[in-house]
Amino acid sequence: MARRGKLAKSVENAVGDAKDAAGKVPPPSPNPMTNLILADIALRAGGQLLRHTVERGLLGPVVGKGKAKKLIKGRSMAQTLVGTAIARMATRSVPGAIIVGGGMLAKTLYDRRRTREARLEGKEAVEKQAEKGE
Repeated sequence: MARRGKLAKSVENAVGDAKDAAGKVPPPSPNPMTNLILADIALRAGGQLLRHTVERGLLGPVVGKGKAKKLIKGRSMAQTLVGTAIARMATRSVPGAIIVGGGMLAKTLYDRRRTREARLEGKEAVEKQAEKGE
């Protein structure tokens, strides 16, 4: 068996100390249901910030940062609900993930096959949605 180095031991000690310290920090409220609600809000807000950052990162190089922000802001309630439902279906089960992943792959291949038309359709849709976000 290989001998552990000093660095590995110090990292292990630091992790143990951090776990001990985390266990001693009191929760924000003495009521466990309040803490559950606070955790849910924090996780949802963090998820939304992450989602918007990823969306802007994917759209920004193609349409520009300003227009990407407008696109995200101009999304309709129906688009948001459809996206949420599809994501939920994909994350709840393996068959759902296969169906959603297969659909995304099929759409990508279809768009690549009709590159010029897909690009024009996409530009028109982007312009229309960006107008809503202004």
